[in-house]
Parts: sequence; structure tokens; C-alpha cells
Amino acid sequence: MPHAIRMYETGGPEVMRWEEVEVGQPAAGEVRVRTTAAGLNFIDTYHRTGLYPMPLPLTLGMEGAGIVEAVGPKVREFKVGDRVAYANPIGSYAEVCIRPVARVVKIPAGVDDKIAASIMLKGMTSWYLLKRTFKVKKGDTILMHAAAGGVGQILCQWAKHLGATVIGTVGSDEKAALAKKAGCKHVIVTSREDFVKRVKEITKGKGVPVVYDGVGKDTFMGSLDCLAPCGMLVSFGNSSGAVTQFNPGVLAAKGSLFLTRPTLFTYTATREDLTAAARDLFAVVKSKAVKISINQTYPLKEAAQAHRDLEARKTTGSTVLLP
Repeated sequence: MPHAIRMYETGGPEVMRWEEVEVGQPAAGEVRVRTTAAGLNFIDTYHRTGLYPMPLPLTLGMEGAGIVEAVGPKVREFKVGDRVAYANPIGSYAEVCIRPVARVVKIPAGVDDKIAASIMLKGMTSWYLLKRTFKVKKGDTILMHAAAGGVGQILCQWAKHLGATVIGTVGSDEKAALAKKAGCKHVIVTSREDFVKRVKEITKGKGVPVVYDGVGKDTFMGSLDCLAPCGMLVSFGNSSGAVTQFNPGVLAAKGSLFLTRPTLFTYTATREDLTAAARDLFAVVKSKAVKISINQTYPLKEAAQAHRDLEARKTTGSTVLLP
């Protein structure tokens, strides 16, 4: 039987178990996919710890790629042998899994399975952040926290491609080099620089129209201080911990600001939005406007170690787990 990473309780990486699982035949509207690569994301750690509660027992993993090995009744869009990728529902940390057809897309020729597995969540997140939540246009100056991370490297390249000037924050000089390579014109090393002060210096006191903040608690209030009047803080992650207490009156005091907490799953809820996101994403990857750096790979059965390294900030770019 195939194996999967399973968990029966929330907690640290030690709750993840490598177990045999039974995978049946796909039902109507489903395909069975043999995994070739699974993506690693911070949201996986939120599911593991219970920050984002999920029913247990659970197979982790939000994005993956593989080959269709069986199709359910009346499935016409896919056939056995198709290379496919997905970014929901949960369950990609598995050698074989059942996926709903509505959430699966074909991988175009010229895009490697490992690349596809590493960009479905992070790349489509970058898509909705740049093109839907706040429509970045030529001439905009934007701030991206964790610019050397998985989403950060994709979003910064894509924003530069759209004609924006990108300010990125990172935690070290090593990561600063990665952020520069990813298209940041200005890089702020937060371990020794005040990012609010630097953003104000770079923008000559004006601030930026949008801040993309996947860090959360540690950067939240500073991010608000970086915004121009009527600017938008896009809080899309909590890698430093969740923001728990916030008075909306602060938005008025700081310049009639906007605050949003978006999710990929809202922005790709319909089949039309999902395929549009995938089409735009694969296009910028194939054109090399966005280059994907898979800087770490782990055997799927060693997913616990991958989680430890991710949470310890030892990873950069994208990470994939290989069956």
C-alpha cells in the first residue's frame, strides 16, 4: 500500500507519522494522482500545531503535483497519464491521493513537476495578492516582508515584471542577496535596520500604497506605519505568530488605512478563477519572468525534519518533498 504523512493530534513535528494508507478508486468528479512532488508551506505548520484547526486524523500538505493514474466516472477533462497539479484540498503529503477534478489543473509542457508542486500555493498566492487584492501597476512602490521566502521571491519577481519598485525586508545578509536577485530594488535587513524608518527614507516620507505582510505579529504595527494615506495592509500570514488584539480606530488615526486578511481559497473558489490563476502563473514561469528557486528537497517520509528547518528559518525559496 502507498504511504502518507499522518497525524492524530496537534503539536510539534514529532506528531507526524509515516504510515501505510488505503487509497480507493476515484468517485465521480475525482481523479487518483500518484504524487511526484509535494510543496512545503508555512500553512502546513499551522495545521500541524492547530493554529488553523482541522479535523483529525489528517494527512498534511496543501500543494502537490503528480500523474493521474485513475479517473472517476464521467470525468472528461483528465485522462490517465496526465501531469497535474493542485493547491487544495489538504492531503499532498501522500504517495497517492484522491483529488477533486474541480481543484486540479494540467501542468503545461516546459514546466517541471517539482516546479509545479512548489508554485501552486505560493505562486497563486502571489497572483491574487498582486492582481486581485491590490492591483499593482507600473510605477507603484510596494513593500514585501520576508522577501527571500517562498512567496516573497515569486511575488517580488512578478511585481518587478509588472513595473513596480519593490522594497523587501529580510533577516540576514544572505537572504538580502536572494531578495536582490528576486527583483527588490531596496532590501532592508531587519536584524540591524528599522524597516519603518528605511521605508520612509526610500519613499521620501510618502510611504507605500501597499504592504504585503506574511510575518504577522512582529511586523504588523510597523507595516501600518509604512503606508501612505489610504494605503492597504495585506496581512496574509502569521510566520511570527498571529495578531490577536487590534483596534480598528488605529486605521483612522494612521491615515484612513485599509486592512485585509485574504486567503487563496476565497480568490480561487470558482473553477474560472482557479484556471485563470494557474494560466497566468504558468505563463510568467515559462517566460522566465519569474524564476523558481527550489533550494531544498527532502524525502517525503522526512517531512518532520523539513518542518523543523522551515520553522527555524533555515530554508530559503521553495522546498519540495519527494516520495
